[in-house]
Amino acid sequence: MKAKDDLSGHLLAGGLDGRHVAVAVIGGGQAGLAASHCLSAAGVDHVVLERHRVGYEWSERRWDSFSLVTPNRQCRLPGHEYAAGDPDGFMVREQIVDYIRDYARSFDPPLHEGVDVVRLSHDGHRFQLSTTRGTLHASQVVIATGAYHLPRIPGIAERLPRSVFQLHSADYKNPQQLPDGATLVVGTGQSGCQIAEDLHLAGRTVHLATGNAPRVARFYRGRDCMTWLDEIGHYTRGITEFADQEATRHKVNHYVTGRDGGRDIDLRAFARDGMHLYGRLRDITPETISFDDDLRAHLDGADAVAESIKDLIDAHIERHHLDQPTEPRYTPVWEPPENAPGKLDLAGSGITSVIWCTGFDADYRWVDLPVFDGRGYPTHHRGVTSLPGLYVLGLPWQWTWGSGRFRGVGDDARHLTEQILRAARGARQIA
Repeated sequence: MKAKDDLSGHLLAGGLDGRHVAVAVIGGGQAGLAASHCLSAAGVDHVVLERHRVGYEWSERRWDSFSLVTPNRQCRLPGHEYAAGDPDGFMVREQIVDYIRDYARSFDPPLHEGVDVVRLSHDGHRFQLSTTRGTLHASQVVIATGAYHLPRIPGIAERLPRSVFQLHSADYKNPQQLPDGATLVVGTGQSGCQIAEDLHLAGRTVHLATGNAPRVARFYRGRDCMTWLDEIGHYTRGITEFADQEATRHKVNHYVTGRDGGRDIDLRAFARDGMHLYGRLRDITPETISFDDDLRAHLDGADAVAESIKDLIDAHIERHHLDQPTEPRYTPVWEPPENAPGKLDLAGSGITSVIWCTGFDADYRWVDLPVFDGRGYPTHHRGVTSLPGLYVLGLPWQWTWGSGRFRGVGDDARHLTEQILRAARGARQIA
């Protein structure tokens, strides 16, 4: 019996150097494990290479109060749908880590933890994976490392005085981590809004530089909004159904929270209760921080998206003659003052820390293959790249909204397994 945290598979003892496998899966998160489950079910010889250990991203790059924003019932990894506790609840960080590690234990994948792939190349006949444990060859490769690799901090951060403590959302854990004083949170995607709330609930003074991220209500007309959207079919719409595919693929997620059973994140309510809101961060000097005059537009835009989602739900209820309770629409609880300040005096505000919730950049510098666009992002159709035998899995909007999540990554893994099997049959016929 393996120890609870020892998930490395049976191939580990045999080593990697000089081995050849039919498929190498790079990344042992939910995407890589979903691929392994599907490949195992199809009887495909493969290995899974994980740089750290299973669950690392969830355990080490999430804050203490983190929870899913999608209901537990939408956790649908192949062979491991959520079956414990409250299907309408929201797993917290430790539960998510357990869910992932239990998944790995459930089918004993050929997993190698602590193996970093430092270079992926092709010698004209097969793929070559140079790793920290030797060189491995594979006929086909699935890159399942996601797209959130390098924390993105704007260059303007260098203008802050050294006395101001700075960190990225990937490194934030809890309010006690920060020095006494006020905190500026930059960015209002899911991380920015949830971290701002975390600090606010802890009684800290919070200044929040907003962006144009949309929001969604947590509940509407008796059910979770994301459950409604799933039932409507929104989460299974392929990327090709959208007019501007690139814009859709890189959209910022709607902000909401699963904390304490789930609730709205309403920035207006935060402001009413003492949080300081501003427009987009524009400039920093050693003495001042300035913002664009777009706070009202950001709040109105986020509310408009939330209300448009309610329109979809109303139409669905009416179309299917569902017996659901009615509910009044949202009424703004706060409006920005006409003379809202566009500048903040750094010393006078008491800001001693800044948290950059400004996203991540993809880093594929280790992939020495011609499959990237001008921004260094892999080009593909539903995970199949232009290089035969090379696939990507777990990217945001790889095919649907759920592609980078527990909701849809399994569907993508099953699709890629079909492509892998088809390619293998074709190779045998040629041989």
